[in-house]
Order: sequence, then C-alpha cells, then structure tokens
Amino acid sequence: MVKLAWAEPSSRFTALLEALAIEWLKAASKKAVAGLLQLSWDEIHGIMERAVQRGLQRRQAELVTQIGVDEKAFRKGHNYLTLVNDLVRGRVLYVAEDRKQSSLDGFWGTLTAEQISNIAAVAMDMWDPYIASVREHLPQADGKIVFDKFHIAKHLSEAVDKVRRKENKILRAAGDDTLAGTRYDWLRHPARMEPQDRQAFAALRDSGLKTARAWALKETMMAFFDYRYERPARKHFRWWHNWASRSRLQPMMEVGRMLKRRFANIVTYLRHRITNATSESLNAKIQWVKYTARGFRNKQNFVNAIYFHCGGLDLAP
Repeated sequence: MVKLAWAEPSSRFTALLEALAIEWLKAASKKAVAGLLQLSWDEIHGIMERAVQRGLQRRQAELVTQIGVDEKAFRKGHNYLTLVNDLVRGRVLYVAEDRKQSSLDGFWGTLTAEQISNIAAVAMDMWDPYIASVREHLPQADGKIVFDKFHIAKHLSEAVDKVRRKENKILRAAGDDTLAGTRYDWLRHPARMEPQDRQAFAALRDSGLKTARAWALKETMMAFFDYRYERPARKHFRWWHNWASRSRLQPMMEVGRMLKRRFANIVTYLRHRITNATSESLNAKIQWVKYTARGFRNKQNFVNAIYFHCGGLDLAP
C-alpha cells in the first residue's frame, strides 16, 4: 500500500471528494448524497463513519463546566439512548445505549480527573439511575445536580390535563361543553395567545372550575424559578406545597409530593441558573436527522449520525 498525500488509508476516495461528501451530508441524507456523487449508500456510509472516528480521535480533553443529561428514543417503545451534552458549547459529548445507570457510568471514564472536578452543574430530569451515576462519580454531586425546570413544567402540565379530562367528562355528562376543545389552552402561556383567544381563556381562568385551580397551581409553582435568592424561594415553595396539598386535586397533590421529595435538587437552580434547553435544541436537530434518514438500520448508525451532526467534531479528512 502506498501512502498518498491526497487520500487517507483504507479509503477509496480522494480527501477532496470525502470533504465534499461530508459537507453535503451535513444538509442531506446519505441516499441523496450517494445519488449526487453516483456512489453506493455503503460508500457514503463509510465516509461518514470514518469522519466520526477522526473527529472523536481529534477531540481534546477540554474543560466543561455545565453538562446536560438527556435521553432520546431510538424506536417506539422503551428503546432509548443516553446523551450527555455540553450546555455551553451546544454539542453532544457522549452517547450510550439504553438509559440505565451503566449507560451514564461509561461517560465518566472518558474524562480526566481535572475535567470531572471542573464540572460545576448537571442539568437532568428526575430519573433515578442517572442521579445514582452522577452521585457516584462527581464530587459534591448533590450541590451540582439541577432538575430541569422544563421537565418540572411537563409534570405540572400533565397533572393539569388529568384534572381537565376528569372534569370535562363530568361536565359533558351534564350537558356542559365548557371545557371541550380547551386542552391546549391550558398548556399555552397566555402571553403567547392571540388577543381574542386570551380574552376567552381569561374567562375560563377566572371561573370556579377545578381545572382553573390546577392551572393556577402550575403557574404559581413555575414562578418559583423567577426568584433570585434561596430564602424567599424556599418560603414560596412551602406556601405552594401547602396549597397543593389542600387542593383536593389528586394529580396536583401527587406532583406536590414528588417535588417536595426532590426539592433539594430543584432549589439548586437558583445557584446555577441552568436548564436542559440546549439539550432540547440538540434533540430537535437529532429528530431532523432521524426524519431525513427515514430511520436507521441499527443503533450504532444512529449514534454515528448524532456525533456527525451534533458532536461539534472536526470531521475533515
């Protein structure tokens, strides 16, 4: 085998052709790029695979201060990948199969002791296996774990919807369609509504409906994240939890109990002010990759695609 300056080992293509394919792959599917370059799907797949391998090998042991732990469904059902994201640079650092503790445990082995000690905050949902992994590997983890406020908002919104569904069933049985077709009104913020919709929603919000009370509980809890100091924030949460506990709305009472159990890592938000919004943005991009590819043959191909499009890697040959 002769080493050539204009081609990489084990590649049948010039570096210039591979560079062109890589740039096109950033905006189109493998099938589309294969058609444009008159190559097979497998040849284009090989170009992408080599690019990812190069990028991961070139990645330096950079210091990361804020990370987000998230999950992504590979297929319908309980078939997941675990993702660790750099919240500052907006890139995927690590991908592993499943969402077990062992899935996240593998990430810590890719870091140096200096990198681990430099991590100041971890945004995540309330998934116990992830919590256990962070506590096992990150020093002073309990002061660094921040439960994502958007994940908390999701739990609260689901509780409001449960109250709405039950109340709507009772009202419709009595011939009252007040809550019919209002599901998304309770999930949207009034400030993002059209003026006429906002006026109609105000009448619902100010009514004596149980759903209106559940919505008020949700909005009041989310006001917790506007506080700047812990002492008044803790006082606000205690007041809110007492209200939720006495509300006689079972879904809201259940969420209240859950948030009280998890409060130690909810209040850490006031110290670190981080969310998993960057992870959600990366998830949207991954969803685009998944849609463009029309699915993947196996998980490893999906993992490579995530690193290729979201890893912030140096992919050039």
